[in-house]
Amino acid sequence: MTTPGAGDGHGTAPAEDGARGGNRAATPGNDVVERRLHPVTPLRRAWAPVAVIVGWAVHDPDQAQRQLTRLTTTHLLIGLAVLIPAAALYGFLTWWFTHFAVTDTELRIRTGLLFRRTAHIRLERVQAVDVTQPLLARVAGVAKLKLDVIGTGKKDELAFLGADEARALRAELLARAAGLAPETAREVGEAPSRQLLRVPPGVLAVSLLLTGATWGTLIAAVAVPTLLWLATHNLWTVLATALPLLGAAGASSAGRFVGEYDWTVAESPDGLRIDRGLLDRTHETVPPGRVQTVRIVEPLLWRRRGWVRVELDVAGSSNSVLLPVAPREIAESVVARVLPGVSVPAGPELSRPPRRAARCRPLWWRGYGLAVTDAVFAARYGLLRRRLALVPHAKVQSVRVTQGPWQRVLGLADVRVDTGANKTVTARLRDAEEAARLLRDQAERSRTGRRDALPDRWMA
Repeated sequence: MTTPGAGDGHGTAPAEDGARGGNRAATPGNDVVERRLHPVTPLRRAWAPVAVIVGWAVHDPDQAQRQLTRLTTTHLLIGLAVLIPAAALYGFLTWWFTHFAVTDTELRIRTGLLFRRTAHIRLERVQAVDVTQPLLARVAGVAKLKLDVIGTGKKDELAFLGADEARALRAELLARAAGLAPETAREVGEAPSRQLLRVPPGVLAVSLLLTGATWGTLIAAVAVPTLLWLATHNLWTVLATALPLLGAAGASSAGRFVGEYDWTVAESPDGLRIDRGLLDRTHETVPPGRVQTVRIVEPLLWRRRGWVRVELDVAGSSNSVLLPVAPREIAESVVARVLPGVSVPAGPELSRPPRRAARCRPLWWRGYGLAVTDAVFAARYGLLRRRLALVPHAKVQSVRVTQGPWQRVLGLADVRVDTGANKTVTARLRDAEEAARLLRDQAERSRTGRRDALPDRWMA
């Protein structure tokens, strides 16, 4: 592991509007320049009609096979002569009628040939702006710009832009979201960064080999089809079971290695930047002040090496991994940058549930722990695969105490803390009186934390 010192309202508000000519949209007192995507974009969008035909063939393979057997060579050539120009025309028209523009307060994306849709993405609602380059896009020198926006389940994207244009637009959006004047936002460029950590490929490979899920899926992919063959001697049943299991095994090992290859974390004024990927390169940003929960994951076979994995929840964002594998000391230093002023509680600082909790969860109760500091609510769970969840008090949306029938008999209760990312962190099997006290105290800590928290703005 290398740690060099220096390195270089979503409102998607759909609106039906009439066609407008030209590349400018007039606004009161200001002309907003509309721009088009990169000229290679039609090649990507031309695949849509072909994908529809392939989808039909996969959905009804028997009918597709019957139709193909009826085709003569002449019919096939005529079909290709019609399909290829139609797909090319579709790709060109969807590109021609797609525009985007950046105003002082929002990003507008206008699409549609017959039915026009205009998305107004308010910059203060943007959680993250990522630049991704699939393999073929890297060859063509283009990139996707993806935006995580509060209140939406999927990312809005601009695909494709020139690689340099995508980075410049990302820098401009972040600068405007930070409140800089438009002319300054265009000139400020991408903020400088300092590399904090790079995960060597060898360490990543070893960490995957020491992960139980990798071996579990591989064993299942071999054992289950073998047992089915011995029981049924039906090849199609075996294939229908084996292929999904092999896919899951590949995704948990080779897929993760390819996706997390050359994982690099750098610090900049607009947040922590993450660069990763062997085939598809992704440039992500963890937005400052908007992380709701951080989880430190410690698989059983990693403990002798002192490795951990760091995951996080960001409201409205799909970013979920901060570090795929790292020594615990380095991981805690990175967590301190994501959650300023927060120190990760050590094992002895986490209080276990009372011994009578063993009657609810024999053996597994030993994996539970709780620590409440001035900055965070920290709950540990898991015996073989330990997880320590850290929730800043300012991010707590609600606190609940729950009890099942058996817990009431034993005088135990669970304390559940809800965050802005629609996730819940639970301190399990606490003494009932302690749980009631935590409920009162946490409500006060949350109010104080929100009052003293820094504003959730880029580069604030």
